[in-house]
Amino acid sequence: MIATRNLRRARILIVGCGDVGLRCLAFLATRPDHARVFALARRPERDAVLRAAGAVPLRGDLDARASLRRLAGLADTVLHLAPPQKSGDDDLRTRGLIAALAARRRAAARPALAGMAVPARRPARHGMFGHAASPGRSAIVPERTWRSPGARHTRLTLVYASTTGVYGDCGGARIDETRTPQPANARAIRRVSAERQLRRATARGALRATVARIPGIYAANRLPLARLEKRTPALVERDDVYTSHIHADDLAAILLRMATHGRPARTIHASDDSELKMGEYFDRVADAFGLARAPRVSREAAERELDPVLLSFMRESRRLSNARLKRELRVRLRYADVDAFLRTLPPHP
Repeated sequence: MIATRNLRRARILIVGCGDVGLRCLAFLATRPDHARVFALARRPERDAVLRAAGAVPLRGDLDARASLRRLAGLADTVLHLAPPQKSGDDDLRTRGLIAALAARRRAAARPALAGMAVPARRPARHGMFGHAASPGRSAIVPERTWRSPGARHTRLTLVYASTTGVYGDCGGARIDETRTPQPANARAIRRVSAERQLRRATARGALRATVARIPGIYAANRLPLARLEKRTPALVERDDVYTSHIHADDLAAILLRMATHGRPARTIHASDDSELKMGEYFDRVADAFGLARAPRVSREAAERELDPVLLSFMRESRRLSNARLKRELRVRLRYADVDAFLRTLPPHP
């Protein structure tokens, strides 16, 4: 009976289970109908961390396709949080992952994987943290009981963590998801490659992908404190660029929401309400921690003095609309903007 019950539990696979993936696991652990979660791990030293977070570690390497064969038919929902490889225009990691997952139909006939479909259940009565949901409102994490997408359709659901860097420089304009990507660096070009691969896979019925375009992530352990302590310059106001942000907890919750409520081949801006220039963001963090504000330099001086990778972020300015996030997924962000998070920190001298 126990074995049968385990087979009927919803199965989720996390590919690229770093900080955000671990936060997804923490949210899933609060659900009354615990899903069985697997996490792909390249190195065995990650196993203990993943087990402690509630996942079953699976040995696999996105750069070695043969190691991905066991993923076929393993899960009904995949969170693809892994970045592309570091060179080339094509995201070969996503290409290999799609190929491995697309074999699930052949693998479904194996006795060990039979009976994975989970019957649809009644919607859960409580929100993300166990509080009763208010009428007409939705918590950011799915309020419905986790269930296999196979209960209503036959295709695998995949949520891909992309980047807003695919847009390139927008001159500070406020943009929505209909903006045509114009990637300006190799990292963003590979992300566009991954998105296109997933849309094609969705069109041919291999899976059901939805894409989260993610801006700068912040959290207590993801703040630019080292940069401020090193006195790394920011741009003067006239040369500065607009950046967008999302708290890591809100991002994890959005990804889980997309797994159950995201539309096929749909793109969502996983962004909060912040509209800050990069230097303003650094100033807010510095003030919250009692640190000196970053010195300001002109763009010309920055081009001479700063690391090329850092400069690449200083060349792109855009403001993100998150109306689709709120309208279609009906999310309620824990941190509406950067200031809302910084106000929760203990005061610093």
